[in-house]
Amino acid sequence: MGYIYLLLSNLAGACKGFCGKKVSSFVKGTRDAVLSNIIRMLLCMVIGFGLLAFTVGLSSVKISLEILLITVLSGVSTSFFVVLWLISVKKSAYVMLDVFLMLGILVPTVSTFLLFDEKIRINQIIGFGILLIATVIMCSYNNSIKTKLSVGSFAILVLCGVANGITDLSQKLFIYKSSGISVSVFNFYTYLFSAITLLIIYAFLTLKAKREEKTDTNETTAITQTNALGKISVYITVMSVCLFLNSYFKTMAAITVPSAVLYPCTQGIALVLSTLMSVIFFKEKLTVKCVLGVIITFIGLLVINCF
Repeated sequence: MGYIYLLLSNLAGACKGFCGKKVSSFVKGTRDAVLSNIIRMLLCMVIGFGLLAFTVGLSSVKISLEILLITVLSGVSTSFFVVLWLISVKKSAYVMLDVFLMLGILVPTVSTFLLFDEKIRINQIIGFGILLIATVIMCSYNNSIKTKLSVGSFAILVLCGVANGITDLSQKLFIYKSSGISVSVFNFYTYLFSAITLLIIYAFLTLKAKREEKTDTNETTAITQTNALGKISVYITVMSVCLFLNSYFKTMAAITVPSAVLYPCTQGIALVLSTLMSVIFFKEKLTVKCVLGVIITFIGLLVINCF
């Protein structure tokens, strides 16, 4: 059943990624990215609250301090991930982002090995090394179809992968530390704390902008943001539903599937779907480097999972 949840999570993630790529064309800066994601998190909160109320009841909202802290970790890492993802997908090739997210699987895999003794075999270590080779090739691919990857863009991609890895780790922490607590509770608190984090970041960015810009520039920015949000409201709504489903099904899969298998498989499937979308919908060139990078990535996944 865990692999069915994994597949459903990936399908929801692919739909989310498609909408995110569309939204990225309207994102003019970090503040726009934060604002659009605040709306997403609030919508996810509403979905989570509704699911919570109709499945396990509102009394289940009461949780221990330890579980609460885990949901805080999940919410904060999710908020940074969604903003960095939106900025990354605007700056880099769509496929390349998934390669860095794949490298982020080191965070939950190594952490669960150290904390919960989830075994890591030698073939899995070799597989991770192969994924690093794929990353280098995909960096070259990005430079061939877009502007050369800057140090700043590279750092954003790395941070995005790490943030995603921490989010995945928090799901595993919840599975190990919770005793019969519904996944719906975890998801509701995740989006609650994510929305709070993003609101704080947006308030800080707004105050900073007011100090640095003139009043008429601020007014123009606000109008631009309002118009952009009107155009992308449908995409944001669909992204919110898909983000919730992606997280929910992945957490359900984490109950039965080990980290060293779950997260490489998740990102491997995501890489295939991303490659197809980038070529079919976003007209990114399918070059020899891209194909080679994808092939090497799958070799890494086969080494991790099959030997």
